[in-house]
Amino acid sequence: MTLFLPYGKGQLPLELPAPWKADWIAPAPATAAAQPLQTVEAALAAPVGDVRLEDFRGARSVAIAINDKTRPVPHDVLLPPLLDRLEALGIPPTSIKLLIATGAHAPMPAEEFARVLPPAILDRAGSRYPVFSHDCDDQTNLRYLGQTQRGTPVWINRYFMEADLRIVVGNVEPHQFQGFSGGAKSAAIGLGGRVTINANHAMLRDPQAQPCRYDDNPMRQDVEEIGALAGIHFALNGILTATKALTQAVAGSPRAVMESAIPLARAIFETPISNRYDLIIAAAGGYPKDINFYQAQKALAHASLAVKEQGMVVLVAACPEGIGSRGYERWMLENGPTSGGTAAGRNAAGRNAAGRNAAGRNAAGRNAAGRN
Repeated sequence: MTLFLPYGKGQLPLELPAPWKADWIAPAPATAAAQPLQTVEAALAAPVGDVRLEDFRGARSVAIAINDKTRPVPHDVLLPPLLDRLEALGIPPTSIKLLIATGAHAPMPAEEFARVLPPAILDRAGSRYPVFSHDCDDQTNLRYLGQTQRGTPVWINRYFMEADLRIVVGNVEPHQFQGFSGGAKSAAIGLGGRVTINANHAMLRDPQAQPCRYDDNPMRQDVEEIGALAGIHFALNGILTATKALTQAVAGSPRAVMESAIPLARAIFETPISNRYDLIIAAAGGYPKDINFYQAQKALAHASLAVKEQGMVVLVAACPEGIGSRGYERWMLENGPTSGGTAAGRNAAGRNAAGRNAAGRNAAGRNAAGRN
């Protein structure tokens, strides 16, 4: 049996021995939007929640949080209709800032902006829209907003907080400990200070901080509270197919967007399984999900939902940028490889799958072959 796993910008053939019984765990087929720009325009015209962009006619400034190079967000589809609609409201392009939400990742230099902004948008940005990359360690560019109920100190990008209209753009997909990406997360974490990110991420040890858990996930609900403190007005999120194409879009108030988009994401990325496996060979999802090991290791949490307690997970990832996080590398060296495997792998393998579902993700996440 030969299978092909997403690997970097291509595929890696996997030859399994003939006697092996293997199952292919992958996202459900989903049809790409025939006219993706019109799909986004329709979402903007009929937002969920109690907010419309037209409510901000007369706003003098806008800040839009967009994802960095580690996320497969289709900015070429999501941004043009949004920018056109904002300009139609009378907001001058020079007053619309695009903020690359790097979170605790390294700030992106200007020469890398083309990795997240397509030429048509970048050309417009170069002459019309200011573009900035967030730096979670630049204290002079952060504003303190108080603490969440869980004790997270909230520091958010100053440019974002100074805008009259604050927007987040991203996609909704299973996340290994936040439950789902999307909504407020692009700014709450993506534009947060390091102390904010670290305090929130410290909750990953909570047993409810799992893929596909939202309402009772303490990390995710902390993110929602950070978003409320930051006063995020509007969210535009896409739901992607396994090949990273837009299939649907949802716009509106951040929480309402999540409540509407999560069922759509579940329908694609949750895969029911009848039993757990002795061996899982998991792909991180190809580029950019396996751009570095820090991003690729997230597949371990998803694979752990389908592996037996004493089973094994083999992670397949290209990692052209190496480890990707010096802090994560130090943590792994201090806490990692023992006779039981890496600490990340041991911790992930202890998770249970609610409803015996595995979050099988490809482009937005993971593909896996499970052997009984």
